Amino acid sequence: MSAHPTRVAADELRRFTRDLFVAKGMPAADAATVADVLVWANLRGVDTHGVSRAPSYLGWIDRGDLNPRPSIRLTTDTPAAAVIEADRAAGPVAMVRAMHEAATRARSIAIGMSFVRATTHTGALGYYARLAAEQGLAGIAMSASSALMAYHGARAAGVSTAPIAIGVPGGASGAVVFDMSPGLVSMGRLAQARRSGETIPTGWALDRGGNPTTDPATAAIPLPLGGPKGSGLALMVELITSLVVANPLLAESLEGTPQGKLQRMNGLVIAIDIARFTSVEKFRGEVERLIADLKRLPVDAAAGEILMPGERGDRMNAKRVREGIPLSAAMIADLAALASQLGVTPLAQMF
Repeated sequence: MSAHPTRVAADELRRFTRDLFVAKGMPAADAATVADVLVWANLRGVDTHGVSRAPSYLGWIDRGDLNPRPSIRLTTDTPAAAVIEADRAAGPVAMVRAMHEAATRARSIAIGMSFVRATTHTGALGYYARLAAEQGLAGIAMSASSALMAYHGARAAGVSTAPIAIGVPGGASGAVVFDMSPGLVSMGRLAQARRSGETIPTGWALDRGGNPTTDPATAAIPLPLGGPKGSGLALMVELITSLVVANPLLAESLEGTPQGKLQRMNGLVIAIDIARFTSVEKFRGEVERLIADLKRLPVDAAAGEILMPGERGDRMNAKRVREGIPLSAAMIADLAALASQLGVTPLAQMF
């Protein structure tokens, strides 16, 4: 097999990924949602949260952590807020539902909020913030999980990587979406480095013994961005996302309880109806104005250019729509094995 990445058309990768989950018993509409969220990440160059996650998701179904046919219900339903009991649903399914509920409330009373209780890996959070922005709303999304990242001052995992995304509608350039983790590096990025064998930078991670390492084979615990700032932000995401809905994740994980050993996440999304406060068109115009002002600033030669949140991803999206999504030989082999195991039509339309 060629050492060069194989390029796959986005629509074909969505079809294939959807079919994998349907073969595992997931309803076609839910499977399509999961596939769209994963392939969206690939299109934007966030391959750590793309289709490489599918084998883990499928494994969680086998293990009983991810419920392919959940009974999702609202346990709190007020004009401003909802609590969605996700019943271990695939994270993308629960988070898309959450943003729909939040957006509906925002259009009614200017702001809406949805908690997601007991879901699984939520994927790239920028997807959900963009869902709001594309409807003319401002959107915020965050998620909490088990202890994965070091807490500042500790040499062991104490908090989750707690990603946060914020999106707003833009002008001609489209939505502006900022998607970050309080960690210096995601768990997915460390896994990617392990697969490729690349050396990771000093200061990214600790090994399981709490020692700094640049060896991807031993790197297990990401370090927080900005030390106390990153770990403090991750802690607050757990407090506002998990404890509010009485579903603690970090304490269970740190204490090693049976619940703490499961693949579990909670989520929170917020939607704001900009039109209640100003004209959406005026808002879009002011976004474009500010972006233009920022881009006229003197450019740091080391940076090369001034980029806005999501701009690099937008460029990568255009390139990968045109040229296909690159998948490594190892990834192609893994997906081919899954196709054979599940009786799914193999990937086609390879560039």
